[in-house]
Amino acid sequence: MSSRPSKRSNTVNGSANKGARRSAQSTAQLIDSLNTHRVNTLTELRRIERVAAESSDDDQVAFQGPMTSAWTYYVTSHNLLSELRGLSRNYPFSSEMLDDAKWRVSNDPDSNRSWNYAWLVLIKIRDDAMVDIYASADASKPEMWDGQIPETDEAQQLASCFAWEWKEALDQMLRHWETPPTTTGY
Repeated sequence: MSSRPSKRSNTVNGSANKGARRSAQSTAQLIDSLNTHRVNTLTELRRIERVAAESSDDDQVAFQGPMTSAWTYYVTSHNLLSELRGLSRNYPFSSEMLDDAKWRVSNDPDSNRSWNYAWLVLIKIRDDAMVDIYASADASKPEMWDGQIPETDEAQQLASCFAWEWKEALDQMLRHWETPPTTTGY
């Protein structure tokens, strides 16, 4: 037996080192994409969030700040509203409702349970039953009826259409999380 390492063990060790370098490079690239806001859809942010969750403890720490900032940017730059409206083309998602949800999250002492601002806002809309409230209010506005005050049954019918489409959009967005993105599990 020779004291020289075999060609096979060099290859295995070399592959491990290359894998670690590739992982570090990949982590750095993902963090850079978060910091520069090149990632701007819920699907892309969730993909990176999954990578971060499965990474080493050191990488998870490195991801924390950029991931939190990216989610905040996603919501405040109107990308969340754009995606919600893309899912509710017949009855565009209410920007007033989304703004109210953002305000409610910022004034909620439990909002620190997650780093994910988008999830917090979507959950706030769902848990506070905001869709039904805003659907009824929007459906009753005279501007929805060419300046006329609608009949009660007409407004209720339109509110039902708003609510159905907005809830579908909300549910579709929330399906991106198999488990809540919290430190406590919920």
